[in-house]
Amino acid sequence: MDTPIHDFIERYCASGPVRCHMPGHKGRCCDPHDITEIYGSDELYSPSSIILESEKNAARLFGTDATFYSTEGSSQCVKAMLYLCVSLYPQKRRHIITAFRNVHGSFISAAQLIGFDIDFVFSDSPGILSCPVSPAELDRHLCSMTEKPDAVYVTSPDYTGATADISGLAEVAHKHGILLVVDNAHGAYLKFLPEDTHPITLGADMCCDSAHKTLPALTGGAYLHIHSALPGVSDELIGNAKKALYLFGSTSPSWLILESLDLLNGYLAGCGTEFSRFEETVRRLKDKIADLGWEIIESDPFRITVRTTPFGYSGTEVAGILERSFVFCELCDPDITVLMLTPHNSDNDLERLYHAFSRIRRRAPLDMTPPVINSRPERVFSPREVLFRSAKTVEAEKSLGMVFAGSVLRCPPAVPLICCGERIDNDVLKLFEYYGIDKTEVVS
Repeated sequence: MDTPIHDFIERYCASGPVRCHMPGHKGRCCDPHDITEIYGSDELYSPSSIILESEKNAARLFGTDATFYSTEGSSQCVKAMLYLCVSLYPQKRRHIITAFRNVHGSFISAAQLIGFDIDFVFSDSPGILSCPVSPAELDRHLCSMTEKPDAVYVTSPDYTGATADISGLAEVAHKHGILLVVDNAHGAYLKFLPEDTHPITLGADMCCDSAHKTLPALTGGAYLHIHSALPGVSDELIGNAKKALYLFGSTSPSWLILESLDLLNGYLAGCGTEFSRFEETVRRLKDKIADLGWEIIESDPFRITVRTTPFGYSGTEVAGILERSFVFCELCDPDITVLMLTPHNSDNDLERLYHAFSRIRRRAPLDMTPPVINSRPERVFSPREVLFRSAKTVEAEKSLGMVFAGSVLRCPPAVPLICCGERIDNDVLKLFEYYGIDKTEVVS
């Protein structure tokens, strides 16, 4: 597969250019491939040549109606997708997005910037990282609503690696005449496994992928995919996609990131066998770690999620122990340690990971589980209303009854413990305590 962005940059550098343009390093003290949107190249938000061609290559690989590049991660794509959902209904005075509760913080930012209302769907799952909702539960929820939402928004895979029933959820959403939008930031590689479980393949109308999370691309490289089953919707979404991305992006996109996405197309065109072998390698590694007595939680194929408390440790303790062996996890919390792997992890990496676990001595199980949330926080203000209200910082244990105004995000993975505009109740205080939050912002 051709690589038009990379080829252009190579030709430019080989020409011995006099760089009378940004960036200021002039290709000398930084990477010479770090250029800008110079005359003769292309523009990310109105492409007509090399970027357009490269994005079309990506669309063919992912099987979409259109794929667009982001150099600012899936966070930019999340905001763009939600703007696109709202833009489909210009006549509506109130826009609503139905979202499973374990959204990324960028979803909340989008609600503040765009001004839509959030209709959260909760589950009985303990903790905040997962929110398993079945198609039947979604159907009942949508049937109970007095106003039809603009879209249903799902995070899958979530931050533990759990995946939703995208096919079933898409069928329900389409039955109600609305879009299914998926935050697939952690699942770009799913398209290229023997069993293709990418959200677009399974019926999602839009999704974002962070190429940099699970594929060999520079940090910030991401995709916005469009492939709607609703009649005529794809064309309208595609027509506004660049506008949507421009609203939330820099006018100085990184050409190093664009080049990495361009080069990635060639890699993806031939990665099937490599990905298939690595899927089996990780499965065997999970089995070996489980044989040591660790509890492995079901997750997407390239992720190992370990529930550590039955082995006598918090997830944070295990992360610290692994770090002393120079093994660094993706995220940890009181219950779990999560490790993200790709085919670019060497056999030696995987051996070191296994031996790091094998050297941890088993202890008596810890009697600790995430708090069970029995209440649904009272919504006092919309996220956008909170954005323009004054706030103050208080001790978390003294915040009962106050309205949350801040961004208490657990990053990674930036899932809010409570949404801004909601009233802090006793269940939220339990979450603050469990996850070690000692101060919080509230509406003053």
